[in-house]
Amino acid sequence: MMFSRRMLIAGGLCAGTVGLMLPVVRSRAENRTSADEWAGKLVAAARSQIGVTLVYDPSYSKIAFPGGDVPRHKGVCTDVIVRAYRDGLNLDLQALVNADMRKTFSAYPKNWDLKTTDSNIDHRRVPNLQTFFKRRNAEKPVSAEGLSYLAGDVVTQMLPGNKPHIAIVGDVLSDDGSRPLLIHNIGWGARMEDILFAFSVTGHYRYSGQTS
Repeated sequence: MMFSRRMLIAGGLCAGTVGLMLPVVRSRAENRTSADEWAGKLVAAARSQIGVTLVYDPSYSKIAFPGGDVPRHKGVCTDVIVRAYRDGLNLDLQALVNADMRKTFSAYPKNWDLKTTDSNIDHRRVPNLQTFFKRRNAEKPVSAEGLSYLAGDVVTQMLPGNKPHIAIVGDVLSDDGSRPLLIHNIGWGARMEDILFAFSVTGHYRYSGQTS
């Protein structure tokens, strides 16, 4: 896939890229049970950000705690995830990540040379969300089979320049039916795009709020 690249990165949040070409898409039929209604709520909450979050802005901001957020018209890839979990499942990743980091700070990455938690930014960093999902036993295999990624799953990727990225798997398939589109913010605000295998997949998670 050909694309031009614009990197917007601050403090290890996530990276921005523009210029992706999108295919015609079609709806995806899910084989979900009633116990998986959470996935539909999560996807709906992620999709509701499209047309609302219009700007990619990785700048550090002081926000409230718990329930803190930057203005909805802007944000980064992690904000799509945090907002979807809050709006769709009433789960506050800001508070959950903060509590887990306070409990076991040594389990989290030391990429930023921090000595303690920072509720303004910890949950907005891709490696921290990856660690949190793993510690909640939400990790699933990374697969080259597109249909193994179900709507509501969370996927992490590595963009050029070793920039981490995160997205929610949507409920729409690519035109050839081989893979779902991702809901994310990679530089244009929140969008649903066909980029599952455009970059290296580094993580696959399925987190409903329950610890298995």
